[in-house]
Amino acid sequence: MLTKTKKAHFSKLLNEMLDELLTEGNNTVHSINSLDGRLPDPSDRATVESERHFTLRKLERENGLIGKIEEALARLGVGTYGICEECEEEISEGRLKARPVTTLCIECKTQQEEDEKVKGL
Repeated sequence: MLTKTKKAHFSKLLNEMLDELLTEGNNTVHSINSLDGRLPDPSDRATVESERHFTLRKLERENGLIGKIEEALARLGVGTYGICEECEEEISEGRLKARPVTTLCIECKTQQEEDEKVKGL
């Protein structure tokens, strides 16, 4: 079980990640709006469209991570943060430091990836 100090540490870490992503997201939206697709040269228009597509995909990934961070903060609030959703064992502190939004211990994540490989064949 996470100590009060460790919970505070992860709460601070997750909130910092969230703040950074929200700031980046605002900058990303601004950069999308600043891309002007009304260029006379077809290759310039293609470049702008490619940049817009890349920026939109980045924004989608950031939004997904924001959701995961918010879920992790909610788990912290109810006391289930750091507990594997699959086996209900504690997730190692090292794994939480490496991936603060994780919901699976390394063993269950490894098994999940193995299962996905088998299904993909």
